Amino acid sequence: MKVFYLFIFLISGLSIYAQDSFNSESYIVTKNDLELNSYSKDSTANALVIYEKGNSYIDKNTFKLIFEHQQKLKILTRDGFDKATITLYLYNNDGRKEKVEDIMAITHNSVNGQDVKTQLDKSQIFTEKYNDNYTLVKFTLPKVQEGSVITYSYSIESPFIYKFKGWDFQDDIPKLYSEYNTSIPANYEYNIKLVGSLPLVKNESGRHIECIRLNNGGSADCFTSIYAMEDIPAFIDEDYMTTRENYLASIDYELKIFRGFDGTVENITKTWKTADDELKSDPNIGRQLIKNVSSNVSIADSVLTESNLYKKAKGIFEYVQSNFVWNGEYSIYNNSSVKDLIKNKSGNVAEINILLHNLLDDNGINVYPVLVSTRNHGLPTKIYPVISDFNYLIVQAEINNKIYHLDATDPYLSFGMLPFRSLNQYGRKLDFKNGSDWIDIIPSKRSTISRKVQLEINSEGLISGSLNANSTGYHALSKKEAYFDNPTNYYKTNKDDHPDLDILNHEVEHKDKTSFNFVEDMEFEYVAEDLGGVFYLDPFVFKFFKENPFKLQERTYPIDFGYKDSFLYNLNLFVDESYEIIEVPKPLNAKLPNNSGELVFKVLKNDNNIRIYYKVDFDKEIYEREYYSYLKKFMNEVVNSENNSLIVIKKK
Repeated sequence: MKVFYLFIFLISGLSIYAQDSFNSESYIVTKNDLELNSYSKDSTANALVIYEKGNSYIDKNTFKLIFEHQQKLKILTRDGFDKATITLYLYNNDGRKEKVEDIMAITHNSVNGQDVKTQLDKSQIFTEKYNDNYTLVKFTLPKVQEGSVITYSYSIESPFIYKFKGWDFQDDIPKLYSEYNTSIPANYEYNIKLVGSLPLVKNESGRHIECIRLNNGGSADCFTSIYAMEDIPAFIDEDYMTTRENYLASIDYELKIFRGFDGTVENITKTWKTADDELKSDPNIGRQLIKNVSSNVSIADSVLTESNLYKKAKGIFEYVQSNFVWNGEYSIYNNSSVKDLIKNKSGNVAEINILLHNLLDDNGINVYPVLVSTRNHGLPTKIYPVISDFNYLIVQAEINNKIYHLDATDPYLSFGMLPFRSLNQYGRKLDFKNGSDWIDIIPSKRSTISRKVQLEINSEGLISGSLNANSTGYHALSKKEAYFDNPTNYYKTNKDDHPDLDILNHEVEHKDKTSFNFVEDMEFEYVAEDLGGVFYLDPFVFKFFKENPFKLQERTYPIDFGYKDSFLYNLNLFVDESYEIIEVPKPLNAKLPNNSGELVFKVLKNDNNIRIYYKVDFDKEIYEREYYSYLKKFMNEVVNSENNSLIVIKKK
């Protein structure tokens, strides 16, 4: 009987589990798919991919690339209705084009416990031109409502067999199961890159003998692969990240070698040596880098005759920075000549920084151009050279055995500081004599905000205060841009940001646009909150963080600050003798793992004087995703300490 009851218990347990589960094992819509209306692992999801599968192969009859796709998706809320609109991008070039076939789309709704199906009418499939190389095919599934399950499938026939289809495992909604099957003829050798940090639950490979056979007797085997992921969380953008394409779980293909049936071999993917040779001879890069342009500019003699190499380089940098305007265009190519830039006084990033490179080189400074991809452009692959991965060019200067990275496109940058947009981990230094190499793009100095606050409360409850604030690095950069663009508006904005303060005086000390520091002083007054003779004072008159920027349950990509960061707050409070101090904030110390960050909050009370020392350090430019839960908890401590700390005083 015990065995019987155990058997019944196990069967009932399986039944309960089945009743709470979507069918993620196949394209077939089940009763559970229709009736379940929430996803326990992500209560915020407005839609859920239950099952999807892709298949790419070369058709043995037409020798065209076939891509087949099918997806089963659950609409959980009205916000998920947009997932019922499907857009396909079809590529065309040189008279050849991709075409879509066999579109089949059905909306499934549960009516009285039955699966009521509504099929997409072919007349509801629309085609429109997107640009010269792409045509859009769009359709929206009919009768979609909350709780609907939609299924759709299609195939794309492509003559561009060099452009093997990649696959996105991850999207902005969660997925239960995603699988991609490939069959690649052995004469096509691809570089295959798995992007993101999510693990594959299936990674299988095999060989299909003579999957392709020609009329002349030629044949090729095919290498087959199956890749799959399950329980894939939604990718949600959050602060402190670069472009999502860096981290979205996907698989990409880049053709490396093509071997023809006649024995010919075509190397599609170049080596860096080949790429260096091509860049060196390129009329818009290599040939521009060797042009002597010193005779075409009018740099002050005091700069050119300077014996100190650092001061000379800094003077040349500031000349380019202040005399040539970046037109906002990103490119590694100098679309016009350096001499045209000198004439027009405006150009793209490559034109301005190649001019900087050449002027430094002409004056005895050891320099190299560096190819970079900006933060919103994606990380360049290190596996093989893909020049289109780069969209930016900076200059590396070596002065007295010290390396400086330079960019003259921003009039507010200090010497040796790059714009935030180009802080994207690494770049490729071009050295046409010794060969190019990867270098790290990391700021050499920490960026900080330091605030020293003096407060004094008189017997009437009036608080008089002063602030000395010093911002450095990237914190200073944003302030300089705002101040020098419109000083009047800068002061007004600051006043609007602190409506509780009566600002008596506010002055900016540094008037140099390119200074690494931005220092300002302020004098202010405000009235303490009086609740029946008890006063509650917020020691953090000027806060660094008002809320925690980390809100996700789980983050699958790194936390990229771009630079090391520090926040320092010193408060000195004098309380009139007519009060007694009842309560002060509790001291606090918190650390991130591996000593990668620290929160220090110290409070010292001496008679009617209170001193507070507060510091937050982030000692890594980039934190791996494993740090996320620790950073989230750490920031909760930071935000709570800044926004919920009080000094309580009472009239004697």
